[in-house]
Amino acid sequence: MLGEGPDRLSEAVSCAEKADVTILCLGLDETIEGEEGDTGNEYFSGDKKDLSLPKCQVELMEAVLATGKPVIVVVMAGSALDLRMADEKASAVLQAWYPGEEGGHAVASIIFGRSNPSGRLPVTFYRSTEELPDFKDYSMKGRTYKYMEGDALYPFGFGLSYTTFDYSGLSLNSGRIRAGESIECSVTIKNSGKYDGYEVAQLYLKDMEASTEIPRWQLNGIKCVYLKSGEEKTVKFTLTPRQMAMVDDLGNIILEPGKFRIYVGGSQPDARSQELTGKVVQHVDFEVGGEPITF
Repeated sequence: MLGEGPDRLSEAVSCAEKADVTILCLGLDETIEGEEGDTGNEYFSGDKKDLSLPKCQVELMEAVLATGKPVIVVVMAGSALDLRMADEKASAVLQAWYPGEEGGHAVASIIFGRSNPSGRLPVTFYRSTEELPDFKDYSMKGRTYKYMEGDALYPFGFGLSYTTFDYSGLSLNSGRIRAGESIECSVTIKNSGKYDGYEVAQLYLKDMEASTEIPRWQLNGIKCVYLKSGEEKTVKFTLTPRQMAMVDDLGNIILEPGKFRIYVGGSQPDARSQELTGKVVQHVDFEVGGEPITF
């Protein structure tokens, strides 16, 4: 139902009314998003005109959700979409991307609990294009998790699991270093839920005293760790001087002395991620002394 009109909509509603749970598969294909020259949109460059699903799919989702029965929305697309309706009314949303010929088995494995999901979003799912700057504005202001001013629908780095993970004991090997030195941090992760699974620990860095406009925070480390129910492990990250550096308005890469903050958790430290996960991301501060370094 990518581009066709309503097709057996009443049949779909009837099936949903009789079912215990409906698995509703929606998404896009190469006629809507793809490489330049492969798509049928007016720009012929692979760009979607907006973040909406095709109208017939929106109508289908609206009708099936209106039955009041539990609905799992499975989205197969290669980019972010406006999923506000699914977020508000569906029982679950599973982003399957373009899963290939074994995608059905993979999706079923997750839905029926044979596999414990651990994926994290590599892009930001905005609520709509209305919150984004004009396409011709080439500044980064308001774009991506680094420069967002509002709350995303589903933030970069977000993902759920059938188990829960707790973080504790975030610490540094030093609270103050000289420019040019690396810093190490460690944190303990415990699987506090009932099921074994992978946790994706994410480290974000924020320059608290930069002299120019910079990201509000930036992903600078990922550690994927498998934990059985009740098991805990300590993971370590190393931040290099280059990772602490910023890019000024002239394009120079500079590490300035000042105060920095490290966040480590299962998501980025924004309010929306904390709302979705119910977890507050830990943080710890350190200082960089000495003279500025240019890379």
